[in-house]
Amino acid sequence: MSDQQQDADGSGPVFHGAVSGAQFAWSNETVNQNQQNNTAPAPGFEALAALVADLMRQLPGAGLPDGDREDAEAAAQDVLAEVAGTGEPDRGRLRRALAAFKGALAPVATGVVAGTAVGAQEWARTAIEGLTSAV
Repeated sequence: MSDQQQDADGSGPVFHGAVSGAQFAWSNETVNQNQQNNTAPAPGFEALAALVADLMRQLPGAGLPDGDREDAEAAAQDVLAEVAGTGEPDRGRLRRALAAFKGALAPVATGVVAGTAVGAQEWARTAIEGLTSAV
């Protein structure tokens, strides 16, 4: 999605790209928006979904550089998207998404990334072990 732009006539924002599930408000004085996406994981993948969701909540505290954190978040979202729903997840896609998530955490686990938060190296090692054993 590209940055928000105003139409020439000022009628509202223009987005170039997918905006599925998005909410917009403009030219308002007060806005209250809520959205819930309660998609349960596929049977047998509940533990993996819970682990990935928990790791995503902890990710900002790991002290990763912005680009690395964004890569890890994107890979984690791919894992969650693959296990969402009642059907059987595509094992190949799930394996690739997990590999990308673990790969984004690997520099922290090995101590290659400088400036990470105290305890982040052990956290990343434990996260990678958990992701590996969860499937």
